[in-house]
Amino acid sequence: MNVHATNVFGGRLDRLSSLIERFRVQADLVALDEAEARGANFVVLRGADDALRLVFVPNGSGDCAACDHLSAEESETLVVAAKIEIAGAGHHLVLALPRCISVALVDAPDLRTVVSPLVEEVVQPRCGGQAVFHRLAEVVVIRLLRHALESDAADVGLLAGLSHPRLAAALVAMHERPGVAWNLESLAAEAGMSRTQFAVTFKEVLGMTPGAYMSNWRLDIARAELESGVQVRAVARMCGFASAAAFSRAFARRYGHAPKLERRKAV
Repeated sequence: MNVHATNVFGGRLDRLSSLIERFRVQADLVALDEAEARGANFVVLRGADDALRLVFVPNGSGDCAACDHLSAEESETLVVAAKIEIAGAGHHLVLALPRCISVALVDAPDLRTVVSPLVEEVVQPRCGGQAVFHRLAEVVVIRLLRHALESDAADVGLLAGLSHPRLAAALVAMHERPGVAWNLESLAAEAGMSRTQFAVTFKEVLGMTPGAYMSNWRLDIARAELESGVQVRAVARMCGFASAAAFSRAFARRYGHAPKLERRKAV
């Protein structure tokens, strides 16, 4: 297996950092009595035994059928409600999460250590509380992603791919180095698999071909870079396109407009 040095943390393949670096978390507190009306999709509930339960609906709010857990049970009290939105190139990892995540924090000590101070900031407001809440919310989202990854929360999609013992290395390589001219052979080598085995397994687990996934990832990065004001030619080179013209054609097919228009929004 040929794993790039920056993809290893503590001697293990780091499956999340290359995605986390490319998404943005926006967290806004919602008044407890307005949580349902204002579409809170992140809540913390306190049970009669003082135990906490975290509920997060990554792609929606409490009005969907899968989100009944957002409402407090008879023995619980709502202590935190927020609207959390994830944007940027790495947001599709969040889209790969289950529709509704409910975690009893007594069973997830890593999450409890960051959720407890978040609750404290809300229950006992102090100067700078909103800024602290926002930063803690980012950490909570990251640890939720880690929790979902380690608990095999998905059978198909990106989360399943990152949980796969071999596909994960190829996915991380694509995420970390989008400008490389990846092909089936080089990606299979990253995964330590034959070309055929890699292609078949990737399609079964991710639901698309390696080429389609790589194209989507590059264009997601490109859009985020353009939104930050980077020039079209530089973005094309960064994302592995042969020319600015080839990049412009691919971008227009995906998003329905030229990359120059995307960049103009940012300047």
